Amino acid sequence: MDGKVPGLPVDVGAVDLDRLSHNMARLVEEGGKALAAFLKPRENGDIKADGADQIADAVKTLGLVIEYWMKDPQRAVEAQTSIAKPYLELWAAAMKRMAGEQAKPVAEPSQNDKRFADPGWSDHQFYDFVKQAYLIATRWAEDLVKNAEGLDEHTRHKAEFYTRQIANALSPSNFVFTNPELMRETLAYNAENLVRGMHMLAEDIEAGHGHLRIRQSDSSMFEVGRNLATTPGQVIYQNELMQLIQYTPTTDKVLKRPLLIVPPWINKYYILDLTPEKSFIKWCVDQGITVFVISWVNPDHRLAKKSFEHYVREGPLEALDVIAKATGERNVNAIGYCVGGTLLAVMLAYMAAKRDNRVKSATFFTTQVDFTYAGDLKVFVDEDQILKLEEEMSARGYLEGKKMALAFNLLRSNDLIWPYIVNNYLRGKAPFPFDLLYWNSDSTRMPALNHSFYLRNCYLDNKLSKGQMVLDDVRLDLSAIKIPIYNLASREDHIAPAKSTFLGSRFFGGPVKFVLAGSGHIAGVVNPPGKVKYQHWIGGPPEGDLDSWVATAKEIPGSWWPDWLAWLKSHDATMVKARKPGGGKLKPIENAPGSYVKVHS
Repeated sequence: MDGKVPGLPVDVGAVDLDRLSHNMARLVEEGGKALAAFLKPRENGDIKADGADQIADAVKTLGLVIEYWMKDPQRAVEAQTSIAKPYLELWAAAMKRMAGEQAKPVAEPSQNDKRFADPGWSDHQFYDFVKQAYLIATRWAEDLVKNAEGLDEHTRHKAEFYTRQIANALSPSNFVFTNPELMRETLAYNAENLVRGMHMLAEDIEAGHGHLRIRQSDSSMFEVGRNLATTPGQVIYQNELMQLIQYTPTTDKVLKRPLLIVPPWINKYYILDLTPEKSFIKWCVDQGITVFVISWVNPDHRLAKKSFEHYVREGPLEALDVIAKATGERNVNAIGYCVGGTLLAVMLAYMAAKRDNRVKSATFFTTQVDFTYAGDLKVFVDEDQILKLEEEMSARGYLEGKKMALAFNLLRSNDLIWPYIVNNYLRGKAPFPFDLLYWNSDSTRMPALNHSFYLRNCYLDNKLSKGQMVLDDVRLDLSAIKIPIYNLASREDHIAPAKSTFLGSRFFGGPVKFVLAGSGHIAGVVNPPGKVKYQHWIGGPPEGDLDSWVATAKEIPGSWWPDWLAWLKSHDATMVKARKPGGGKLKPIENAPGSYVKVHS
């Protein structure tokens, strides 16, 4: 024998056994460090047992699926037959391959499934068998959930989500001995990759204070204020909840109406001010717009009682007063991004009820005002789960940032979790520096009272679009918002699905221009004109359903930013002399990006 393993281009006989043994000892040592980093905060009482509620809910939900199929003998036989048949076919195909015959695959991965791209998954019979067995099992499980007719819609949605998470976690691509690429590297490098990976695992658990904080980017390469969020400006006002930044003009003339940007309070604002070539804020300033941005505080227990109403009043409403002082201009344009857009819509409905007409146009980036089609985030929202979350938040006064970050990552676990576990801890390779993923890991906390109000009124009861939300004893009516609206959705958005944002367009009382961007929740928005990377669609009024609208819409290559600017100017293109931050009436507190954005969770 020549030492070659079929499908693995490594001569096993050439493996350095001494080096391999030494590295295995090092692997055990590094594993001990990782375990110590995990156990220490729990032994000290810094971390209480967590995750049990989510596991219990998953077990309960999937138990209902099993109950449906098992309580009827005929259905039980049908379920068993539906998986036995493809497994028998797979076994027969495997026997053919062992005999040297060609055999058509019984199950093949989808073309965009990157997990099985390595040739070894098809060339080597063992890995091909493991891959197909996995695909058969996961598709069978998905079909069981899909065809469990006795489940209500929410339970089915949760079952689909939990089934997908389990399937993603158990993929053979996530384990050394069942992944041909990992096996080749491990043998070729005498397990050095595993030692490096275990060392990084220990570091990441320690960085997460006992929780695994998966590194998605090389964080040492980025710093807010140094190479991120570098657009020149000043913090001209601050309160307990926010700092208000005004940016330094780069043109002699600017639009008369200033622009207020309301970012989500669950993320940091600099997603709109990454590197200069990606910065939406810098681009706006360079187009002659006086830009103001709210930078939300990263709250702790002292702000536990800050409510949704506080966020409206002490956020964008207070910002409007400050902008008037700084510029002398009462009328403004406004942008809201994601949850910041929902907050802006609530404020506009409140202002309409109070006959306050200072906001003359509103732009929504991937914003939901109706939560009927809110996607997989609704999995985490029902009465039982909210009650448990409220109990947890009441003890701390806030929701930990890592909890929400994990929820968002789980929505795309095959993109945002498992590839990094494989690359970091099994291949032993540090991730590349990527500004967007650095921002993604820079999570924030949320005050208990505010977060509870948001979950209950929006996701659970959908009160805003129904006209049932009450703020400061005022019942809010979205149809009372008569100003022009530019409503941007992203086609592959997993947080604010395009179907959801499209439906939301019909609840406003004024003219709505709906635009669909390519890509997802972030890349669809952060799509500068300099790079013709993603397209966008422009069509008629947002009527009917999304698919019908797309069928008649015009696809345009590149960024939607110029279209938005033209829309903004179409409502008022009056120009005035450029304004300095504070306008001589408000003394700047500190340089942008300010101090609030630099507080880490």
